[in-house]
Amino acid sequence: MKKNILVADDSALMRRVICDIINSDEKFQVTDVCCDGLQAYEKLKAKTYDAVVLDVYMPRMDGLQLLERLRDEHIKATVVVVSTLTTKDATVTVRAMELGAVDFVTKPQNIIEAKGKDFRNSLLGMLGAVLHTETLRTQNVSTAPLRSMSGIHRNTKQKGRQIVALACSTGGPKALHAVVPLLDPDMDAPMVIVQHMPAGFTQSLAARLNDLSKVTVKEAAEGDVLEKGTVYIAPGGSHMEIVCTANGAHKVHLSMAPPIGGLRPCANSMYESLMNSQFDEIVCVVLTGMGADGTDGIRQLDQKKPIHVIAQNAQTCVVYGMPRAIAETGLVDEVVPLELIANTIMKNVGVK
Repeated sequence: MKKNILVADDSALMRRVICDIINSDEKFQVTDVCCDGLQAYEKLKAKTYDAVVLDVYMPRMDGLQLLERLRDEHIKATVVVVSTLTTKDATVTVRAMELGAVDFVTKPQNIIEAKGKDFRNSLLGMLGAVLHTETLRTQNVSTAPLRSMSGIHRNTKQKGRQIVALACSTGGPKALHAVVPLLDPDMDAPMVIVQHMPAGFTQSLAARLNDLSKVTVKEAAEGDVLEKGTVYIAPGGSHMEIVCTANGAHKVHLSMAPPIGGLRPCANSMYESLMNSQFDEIVCVVLTGMGADGTDGIRQLDQKKPIHVIAQNAQTCVVYGMPRAIAETGLVDEVVPLELIANTIMKNVGVK
């Protein structure tokens, strides 16, 4: 049975292109279109859709106003925002995900790009991954067995220098809004995050999380010395590695090496760099996301360092890809719902 999609965009041409792309896939069908947020609001009050593809800038009621109303009136909708890659749009897009949009796809700059394979693949890939996980939520999703705590892991060692290394992708910005603001400002560890986003968007994400959080949140910069109680988000377009300095401190090194598996930043690169660190334990956290980024890096890190792995559960993921991939390795110590991730991190690292 095909999934029903609502498309809301004030451009007739863009509506047609998006509809043609969605209808070209046998799994989906566009059942309604709207030219502004008010029309979409009326539709969503009256009907249920499997997903909504939403433009932000529309007359009468824009995308943010629509998301606010849906939130305030407890109208459930799986919303994917279509956004261009400008600094202004990055701020608006991050706000959209804070208000409940599951993620975004990059809006084409012209009709040639709109009809190109990159936009088509991004849109269909996003819808397919999100709606597949929605299906999993209604099923009894089996979870790989947790790792038996032994050897060099937490219950056999004294507390030492720690770091939290978190990876997320699709649905990640929304998930980070549920995690980072709940962290204790006296957290006894720095945190580094790889979130797959374009350049510019990570800066807006870091700024917004910093406004909402008691910990300090910043987009990582070359040479940043890691401090406890501070969260460093890898900038879009750069790999983030953690290197040890001569005095035993740790700092950020940003690399423009080629994308790994199409990703830059890549979580595997971050985890692998921690193999040569002086941390006594790395708390690895894997949240919602497509694919398996982070899995190989954590697997290699486990060969060199004591690690404790926390994975988000399927029921609270926007896309149950990255957490599932790490769970299947048998390296996961705890599987918890999104709302308990921050508490679980704090339980493991404690306060200064």
